[in-house]
Amino acid sequence: MKKTITTIFIFTILVLLHSCNLFKTTEKTANTTEATSDTATRNTVTVSIDEMAYNNPQTIATTVKYEIDLDTMTGDGYSFEVPESMKENIDSLLNGWQARNMLRKLECDGSDWENIVITDTMYAKRLASMPTIVRMPYNNMVRSCIDRYVKNGRSQVSYLLGISEFYFPIIEEEIDRLGVPHELKYLPIIESALNPKAASRMGAKGLWQFMFSTGKLYELKANNYIDERFDPMKSTTAALHYLKDLYDMFQSWELAIAAYNCGPGNVKKAISRSGGSTDFWKIYPWLPKETRGYLPGFIAANYIMTFYEDHGICPMEPKLPIATDTIHVNKNLHFKQIAEVCDVDIEEIRALNPQFLKDIIPGENETFILRLTNSTITKFIENEEAIYNHDVEKYFPKVDIEKMLKEAKENTGAGNLIRHKIKNGETLGGIALKYKVTVKQIMKWNNMRNSNIRAGKYLKIYK
Repeated sequence: MKKTITTIFIFTILVLLHSCNLFKTTEKTANTTEATSDTATRNTVTVSIDEMAYNNPQTIATTVKYEIDLDTMTGDGYSFEVPESMKENIDSLLNGWQARNMLRKLECDGSDWENIVITDTMYAKRLASMPTIVRMPYNNMVRSCIDRYVKNGRSQVSYLLGISEFYFPIIEEEIDRLGVPHELKYLPIIESALNPKAASRMGAKGLWQFMFSTGKLYELKANNYIDERFDPMKSTTAALHYLKDLYDMFQSWELAIAAYNCGPGNVKKAISRSGGSTDFWKIYPWLPKETRGYLPGFIAANYIMTFYEDHGICPMEPKLPIATDTIHVNKNLHFKQIAEVCDVDIEEIRALNPQFLKDIIPGENETFILRLTNSTITKFIENEEAIYNHDVEKYFPKVDIEKMLKEAKENTGAGNLIRHKIKNGETLGGIALKYKVTVKQIMKWNNMRNSNIRAGKYLKIYK
């Protein structure tokens, strides 16, 4: 009996000591924000969104338990390409007029970021706690995209946090008007790194990276003089309408976002090949590689723009607000006329009006909106007649005016010409799908009477 009591006593002491040790470990973990997780939580992350939703019960998208096995989502079927914007050269962004004139670095100490360790469980819980309509699961692909921002993209995130102060109000106002998820405001981060002049190798342009054909479908004009895909306000309206249409098509914001990247046709094919699933992560292996990285990149952008402080990232911040206003222009006008008469930097005018490709507003065709700083607007109104008459023969020679006005009326996308060499086995439909244009457009651009093509010949494609 004494031996039994002694054994129980020793066992009780060992349990108490183990509990104290666990308490110290937990306390240490809390003090260092996040310490390395134990082996049991590293491979499978289980997060109950019910647990995380008590603060925002009305806004969490779903209340199902979301579990992802991190080790199973590997191999060729799960390989992906990160969006182009995540590889953006930060120097080109920082050398732009807006970064140089409208942003400044915020002094803060982020030097100790390499010592911040965040567990898989903590990442998953943070994502689940975000009040989003679009699901924010956590897995290897999402972790890989977050790591790009946290490790190599810290300067880019600093820039994005600063420049978002200018573009997010425009986007948020339109989001509120259309009633779509607010987290869609982070999509232009993945599309263009919030660069309104961004242009991809495939011909997509602007904050929202519209292809010419899709832009035309949503009434964005594009010709040699004007490209409204570069217009932050008009392209935002068009993009959100397009996303809303894609949601109506798939009844899933995850699939709508995927279709925004690769087109609804590719998403429908992936659904069919998966056996009819409408879950992004189940059709994932059948999507194009870039699209496989698109939703994880979007989730990572949502995460880093929310939790940047926990990673020691110091944001750039706006300088004193530069107030702007708009004025209607219904005559031909050159940016240099404004710059020279109003004594303003032409780079400022270009930065505020990226949709005008040649510094020319063909106002005789139609009325256009010009955005200027408030101080320049005042000067413009006071000197309006002098501005329009300033060196008018130099900037608008009579022999060129008629040609200019004709080209400015067209919506051809002729700003970027691609010469495609036809290969054996290619069809006009397949080529149109590759460049995201229509067969009718290719036939029109190449004066074709039918869709017959021959290998070795070249086709003109305008993007």
